[in-house]
Amino acid sequence: MPAQSFEVVRGFAPGEALRGATVAIGNFDGVHRGHKAVIAAALARAHALGKPAAALTFEPHPRAFFNPNEPLFRLTPDAAKLRLLAATGLDGAIVLTFDGELAKLSAEDFVARVLVDRFAISGAAIGFNFHFGANRAGSPAFLKAQGSRYGFVVDIVPPLLDRGQPVSSGPIRAALAEGRPGDAAEFLGYPWFVSGTVIHGDKRGRELGFPTANLQLDRSCALRHGIYAVRTAVAGRRYDGVASFGRRPMFDTGAVLLEVFLFDFAGELYGANMDVAFIAWLREEAIFASAQDLVRQMEQDSRLARQALAAAGDAFPPI
Repeated sequence: MPAQSFEVVRGFAPGEALRGATVAIGNFDGVHRGHKAVIAAALARAHALGKPAAALTFEPHPRAFFNPNEPLFRLTPDAAKLRLLAATGLDGAIVLTFDGELAKLSAEDFVARVLVDRFAISGAAIGFNFHFGANRAGSPAFLKAQGSRYGFVVDIVPPLLDRGQPVSSGPIRAALAEGRPGDAAEFLGYPWFVSGTVIHGDKRGRELGFPTANLQLDRSCALRHGIYAVRTAVAGRRYDGVASFGRRPMFDTGAVLLEVFLFDFAGELYGANMDVAFIAWLREEAIFASAQDLVRQMEQDSRLARQALAAAGDAFPPI
């Protein structure tokens, strides 16, 4: 569950919030099990020092800044990342704007101006391969030496392995792009989810007896198109369902859309905020000979989704 009080400090805004904290530093896209090992180290160090613990992270993702023409499949945009960070027990997050000024800051200046002068950190926890500063000159060994110079402790966290493979964001993105949400969840430690506002669609699902809640996801979302068993949260309640993500080849092959049919639900959801967690892959998108054939397939999809969701227990993201 989220911490009772979770401070979010953006940029270099003045104030005492989170000064003196022990910080877990990283991009934290996905807040996966590897990230949580770094966060756990920061929490343990903060407890030992009697200090608050915070994540220090960057928005936009540095890769998006350096490669603006290469869309980055974000596992967790800013808002989702903060929700997941709050659920780890941290006291807050420091979100630095990754822009040209920050990109040019040397590793030495990042330590002196950000970690020491602005936030007066008491400690830092980083992954074994985390680099920072202009030209990624700041290595874990460099930060440890700077900690000795300025008087803060540095914990370097080794890779977290799952069946011999390091847990990192890249393989999670690949799993989702290949339609393997279960493998993504294994690395994440929770089912991957998206959030959005329910928008109006063409009402075709309603006409077929399967009314859907429609969400427009970011264009960079590289989730494999197809049919999924999903678990949703809306207005404080959870609903199981089946979802289609893609271009609806049976009808208009239009803009990519997430269409969610909620089991055992009646009512309107337009304008509501919805979280959708992807539990299991069911099948590819397909074209059917008739609307009746499509309805029969949707009934089969619903049966398979209920089975997959029953097997998944109460799996849901910690948000």
